[in-house]
Amino acid sequence: MSDIGIRDDRAAGRPEAVAGEGGEAVGRIVEYVVLESPERALVPVHTAVGPAHEGKGIAGSPAGGLYAIAAREGVVVAPLCPYVPQWAARHPGRAPAVLPDPIRTATQWPAARPERF
Repeated sequence: MSDIGIRDDRAAGRPEAVAGEGGEAVGRIVEYVVLESPERALVPVHTAVGPAHEGKGIAGSPAGGLYAIAAREGVVVAPLCPYVPQWAARHPGRAPAVLPDPIRTATQWPAARPERF
């Protein structure tokens, strides 16, 4: 799929991969949260692609979009979603490594909010 764009739905806490002029959401980071401490970080929780669009490389669009958002905002990405670190390993120039403290804090975040997950 060649005409994939990214829409940051910050209110819902998710960047979406959108296709074509109609902007159909074909993949998204289901939720991400913004941590403020120990340093500001975007935390992707889960990445999903619609069944009709699986296997087309679409999941990388919202992952890359999240790193682009983080770069623009001067923050790190502390991934909980297992796909995002895989994407980051393949794109080290676009996905800088994060120190352990934000990862540790990110890991604790959903455990403190089980009603959200």
